[in-house]
Amino acid sequence: MTAGWTTRKPTALLVLADGTIIEGDGIGAVGETTGEVCFNTALTGYQEILTDPSYAKQIVTFTFPHIGNVGANDEDTEDLVPANAHGAVGAIFRAEVSAPSNYRSSGHLDAWLKKRGIIALSGIDTRALTAHIRENGMPNAVIAHNPDGVFDIEALKAKARAWSGLEGLDLAKDVATHQSVVWDEKPWAWNAGYATESEPRYTVVALDYGTKRNILRLMTGRGARVVLMPPTSTADEVMAHHPDGIFLSNGPGDPAATGVYAVPTIQKLIETGVPMFGICLGHQMLALALGGKTSKMHQGHHGANHPVKDFTTGKVEIVSMNHGFAVESGTLPADVEETHISLFDQSNCGLKMKDAPVFSVQHHPEASPGPQDSHYLFDRFFELIDSRKNTAA
Repeated sequence: MTAGWTTRKPTALLVLADGTIIEGDGIGAVGETTGEVCFNTALTGYQEILTDPSYAKQIVTFTFPHIGNVGANDEDTEDLVPANAHGAVGAIFRAEVSAPSNYRSSGHLDAWLKKRGIIALSGIDTRALTAHIRENGMPNAVIAHNPDGVFDIEALKAKARAWSGLEGLDLAKDVATHQSVVWDEKPWAWNAGYATESEPRYTVVALDYGTKRNILRLMTGRGARVVLMPPTSTADEVMAHHPDGIFLSNGPGDPAATGVYAVPTIQKLIETGVPMFGICLGHQMLALALGGKTSKMHQGHHGANHPVKDFTTGKVEIVSMNHGFAVESGTLPADVEETHISLFDQSNCGLKMKDAPVFSVQHHPEASPGPQDSHYLFDRFFELIDSRKNTAA
């Protein structure tokens, strides 16, 4: 089956593992790569989405038709080292990318995609592709771009079928920092950019599984000196920094695979009594460390319009989501309380220990879709830190 309606020779293809071929107009990098195809329902923030390390080995289909019309800039990047291009490997758009029209733009999205090495195609029926994903799950695929329009279809089909997918895949080691780094950049301010924290009141150690910049900024903006550490760090190495708090970051891949080396460390850190906060992959691995289980989702949650209920406040917040694995609520032990659920499918979106200052959420509070409905979670983390410091004093 071939989908699409381009009247000229297609210069890009999306070839699904089931043999479906979707034709489009290629933009961005030239070449081919494998990945899992998902869809994202956000109306804004395409740069932040494509540079989120949690999207490693994924091809993002944007359901909003007009992507690229505000161009690209150097400030809206989420991975820590842009030169390494840790993020999505491909992108799919409905409409042709137009010339940028925004005062913050420093260039065309096409040029930015080329620089990042992201292969993209436009001019396809993204609604049909989204429906395909909803009905059949997130497919493995190859995305290919050749300006000459010449493709070896059978080879692309074979490559798509042969890719094993994300289950069992540890990607944190590929996208995370490999050495300890101190982060001091604070949140962006309109017309001023980013300031730095010169007089921190706290030390937070962040175990980096593929963290986003804005998570770190929101902690620094609350007076923290954030020490980023590799995902394979030991509990002793973490505690050598005498942290006031410990953060478990977001990241890509299968939590069970990353958990092989991360879970024993998390379990030892819980025993220290230091307040702990996890987001996304960090949430999933905390659940594993506490005795829960995770599983692959059918279509995942990707977007900036997801309603989540916080049982601790009774409020519903609009959140940003990006995950293809989820914590199985029924596997959480008795000493762990479920704090948040998705109102789309009732899947788990948060937990906390009943007898320790440890909690986590599945969604991304730093992404500000509400726009700041979920920022209270950072306040909650630092309140736990203050409470422990006051008790010690």
